[in-house]
Amino acid sequence: MTSPRIGFLGTGWIGRHRLGAIAATGAVEIVAIVDPDEACAREAQALAPGAAILTCYESLLDAGLDGVVIATPSALHAGQAVAALERGMAVFCQKPLGRDADETRRVVEAAQAADRLLAVDFSYRTTAAATALAELVQSGALGEIFAADLVFHNAYGPDKPWFYDPAAAGGGCVMDLGVHLVDLALWLTGFPAVENVTARLFAGGRPLAENPEAVEDYAVASFALATGAAVRLAQSWRLHAGEDARIEASFYGTHGGVSLRNVGGSFYDFELLHFRGTATERLVVPPDDWGGRAAAAWAERLAGNPSFDPDALRFIDTARLVDRIYAAGGRTSAADRPPA
Repeated sequence: MTSPRIGFLGTGWIGRHRLGAIAATGAVEIVAIVDPDEACAREAQALAPGAAILTCYESLLDAGLDGVVIATPSALHAGQAVAALERGMAVFCQKPLGRDADETRRVVEAAQAADRLLAVDFSYRTTAAATALAELVQSGALGEIFAADLVFHNAYGPDKPWFYDPAAAGGGCVMDLGVHLVDLALWLTGFPAVENVTARLFAGGRPLAENPEAVEDYAVASFALATGAAVRLAQSWRLHAGEDARIEASFYGTHGGVSLRNVGGSFYDFELLHFRGTATERLVVPPDDWGGRAAAAWAERLAGNPSFDPDALRFIDTARLVDRIYAAGGRTSAADRPPA
């Protein structure tokens, strides 16, 4: 049986890392790479020596591939994904799939029409801690979930200028970090309906409304799930939080609580704590090599069944809630304006 042939569009740090994870599966053949930065393309080619470096995305689309991995600036994701899907290629895309729910829906509908596999790199779902957390929440072991607190503070913020252009990035820390929290909250609770969304967005310590050309670097939001659970989110770039990162997803039920937390300010090391009254049990500890797990799973699924996965419809739910957070914070969709 011939292995699916895939290409990579964008081979910065994330793209190269996902390339290495996919190559390690042996499930697909990496045959093409496109990146405007020649050095990045050469580094990626070193990980996949049989891959050709092509000059542009159009040449990638014409290469007769079975799938494409997209790791480009956010404003490009929807158009590039749709173009690949309409050529019959499966797609694995970095988040966000679209800058708003309309763009996201357009991609999902294209995947459905083409009957091709579509996945988004919501990588935190694949950590060992999140997997165990999901089992506890969804099994009913915690009783009725009535509250969740989710936090993602990054002490540094992105290092590429396009992240600070609202149209190119789709937003600031909510789009960059908060989308992971939104996805986790909905995924872990079975994607219930969402009610009563409120939010406050800040840029440089001032309300974002005072500088609408900026992107938010601190945001808080809250909403209620149709199940009755209350969810609170906080996310930021460059927060004076005393450590490199603070990442947490805590869920509280009538029979106990559980918390996924990063260890020692790490972006990569996570533990899972189970609470019963004043007692704490550590269920998962690092190390856990999880970063490329979602990409590897897509490649293995592509090799076995490249058809549309109905779970992709849930990407629209996540994007819709992100839109509602932005609307509640007083910002309109960045997809309505061209990149600067």
